[in-house]
Amino acid sequence: MSAPAPSLAASKIAGGVATDTRHDSAHKHVTGQAVYIDDMPEPSGTLHACLGLSTVAHGAIRSMDLSAVAAAPGVVWVMTGHDVPGENDISPTGRHDEPVLATDKVQFFGQPVFAVVAETREQARRATKLAKIVYDELPGVFDVWDLNPNKDKLVTPPLTLKRGDAKAAIKSAPKRLKGRMRVGGQDHFYLEGQIAMALPGEDRDVTVYSSTQHPSEVQHMVAHALGVPSHAVTVEIRRMGGGFGGKETQGNQFAAIAAIAAKRLGRAIKIRPDRDDDMTATGKRHDFVVDYEVGFDGDGNILGVDYVYAARCGFSSDLSGPVTDRALFHCDNAYFLPAVRAQSAPLYTNTVSNTAFRGFGGPQGMVGMERVIDEVAFATGLDPLEVRKRNFYDRDAGARSVTPYHQTVEDNVIHRVVSELEESASYARRRREIAAFNANSDVVKRGLALTPVKFGISFTATHFNQAGALVHVYTDGSVHLNHGGTEMGQGLYVKVAQVVAEEFQIDIDQVKITATTTGKVPNTSATAASSGSDLNGMAAQNAARQIKDRLCQFASEKWGLHKEQILFLPNRVRLGNQEIPFAELVRQAYMARVQLSAAGFYKTPKIHWDRDKGQGRPFYYFAYGAACAEVSIDTLTGEYMVERVDILHETGRSLNRAIDIGQVEGAFIQGMGWLTTEELVWDGKGRLRTHAPSTYKIPLASDRPKIFNVTLADWSEAAEPTVHKSKAVGEPPFMLGMAVLHALSDAVASVADHKLCPRLDAPATPERVLMAVERLRKLAAK
Repeated sequence: MSAPAPSLAASKIAGGVATDTRHDSAHKHVTGQAVYIDDMPEPSGTLHACLGLSTVAHGAIRSMDLSAVAAAPGVVWVMTGHDVPGENDISPTGRHDEPVLATDKVQFFGQPVFAVVAETREQARRATKLAKIVYDELPGVFDVWDLNPNKDKLVTPPLTLKRGDAKAAIKSAPKRLKGRMRVGGQDHFYLEGQIAMALPGEDRDVTVYSSTQHPSEVQHMVAHALGVPSHAVTVEIRRMGGGFGGKETQGNQFAAIAAIAAKRLGRAIKIRPDRDDDMTATGKRHDFVVDYEVGFDGDGNILGVDYVYAARCGFSSDLSGPVTDRALFHCDNAYFLPAVRAQSAPLYTNTVSNTAFRGFGGPQGMVGMERVIDEVAFATGLDPLEVRKRNFYDRDAGARSVTPYHQTVEDNVIHRVVSELEESASYARRRREIAAFNANSDVVKRGLALTPVKFGISFTATHFNQAGALVHVYTDGSVHLNHGGTEMGQGLYVKVAQVVAEEFQIDIDQVKITATTTGKVPNTSATAASSGSDLNGMAAQNAARQIKDRLCQFASEKWGLHKEQILFLPNRVRLGNQEIPFAELVRQAYMARVQLSAAGFYKTPKIHWDRDKGQGRPFYYFAYGAACAEVSIDTLTGEYMVERVDILHETGRSLNRAIDIGQVEGAFIQGMGWLTTEELVWDGKGRLRTHAPSTYKIPLASDRPKIFNVTLADWSEAAEPTVHKSKAVGEPPFMLGMAVLHALSDAVASVADHKLCPRLDAPATPERVLMAVERLRKLAAK
């Protein structure tokens, strides 16, 4: 006699949705078992490529003698732009302004001009130094501070957002002021650098293993460069050692060079640049100069704002258009602006073409808005938090809930988030304690700030908001999962696997996570815009439900049941008054010739965007959070410490709280680094001087806040029907780092009794903090 089936309450699947399932590769990361591209066994005869970089920032190539390079030990081939069999272009937006290898002119210092293919990586590296290239140097443009957005060269058409008459509102306001702010860029500093390995196939085929967030784009770029159809190119990636946006378009060049060489020589080609070359030759977060003018009243209510966001875009368009667009989309952050005009200026410079980076322009837009809030607070003598709260979008979707791009904010929870954090972080008490501390401390000053975040979720290019997935159920009940999303350490693979496990009600170890490949799921979007789980999770859920529906239909016919009598329970299925294992149902369905494979698809509903009009609904929903930071600064040296940070962030009904908390913590630290220690410096000749960890300082473990409290809002859920009512978590918490910048500003302001706005630019390095302290002391003494 068989044992009775366990009751529903007595069992639960392992690793379903809303469980703290560990990252599928976590144990491999810490033990060194995770296989990255450079760990893959190299096919016999593999050759290695290395880039030859320009030594001037702007100039025409008069002559290029590569004979010594070709004659160097181990060199098999020297490739130039003239050797590209297809189109010598890898521009992601189709503007044809970014060559695989420069031919007639160079437009930034470190631009790839040729590539050496040799028997070993060291031989290729050494050979690149033997090139003799003569340039006719031309004047270069390296900074945007003194450029005129209306006259100087742009890399892509600008955008204007407008609602109401900002000029009139500012002019008639009781108080008004204007200012300018510099917001620095940021290097991605992924642990695994750029890398690609290409294997030639028969006919026109080539397989490329590329460390990329966008396999489909690499596929298309390689196909264009080779002059072959996309079906001849297969791109695969199991995992990246970090991406952060730096592998959305930047991998195209390395993949194209590897593929061209592989097809030319008939041998596998690997290319992995040094960290210095990687940092010099690949794009970064855009740095901005933000001009603002604001009109307001004595109570701190903002009446009108006029912005110009000028970005250092580099020599080509890359993704600068959508990046600068998104900066404008977030020039409001969480605040209603009764009258607003915001203009972008994507300016051409003779520097590496800047690209996507976590937040994709949104952080720069928010930093500009938060500077305006600070200006208003100092001008009115109010606590900055009070000014923030007075200008929030309304709780309800009313007249004060319309953004500068005419989308109504329908899911606003920022009031609750800030109110709860203000109480849990004891903001008012600590504000009083810090004031007392500063009054009795001449050298060390403390500062406190609480800043909100409202971040729009969706690709602003509407057509990217789609995803595909492939699910196979095998006859033993195990499941094979593939989708278009890529894994860069953020936990996307395990989240999507949790969704599939939940649909079938099977343990997650029955779901096989497989490498992303263009050969299984075509025409995928980049894993970017915080949309990885939203898009791919829904696509995988769609595929699983197709199979599930077929199983239900089969069971209904075989056992004569209504569909409501069929219930999927943990690792088993209830069929009327009996239960059988999930694997047994699958086996019987197979014997009845039921299809057990499905291609899923999802496209985000409701969104639309008219760029020419500057109006639409570019975002499906918004994600919210807030951070409260306390810092101490040494007014004699500018050095500082982050004493305490409290974060409250909402991720909807989290698919995996352990993963999400890790994302919030990591994003905050990365955002804090961007605004404090990470400084990019170009010299007068356009050379990047901060191209190694010796000169470019990312936060260390010792830089984390002494007290670091991170909480996910347990009441949160997405207002829209997202996957299990969860919300995106990749990018929104990055902007929580703004709290540290404003806490530093608050500490600096204390030397002038909070009478003057410090106007502290980013990154707020110790040098900048010290200079701000000295400047305020001099102004206060007048």
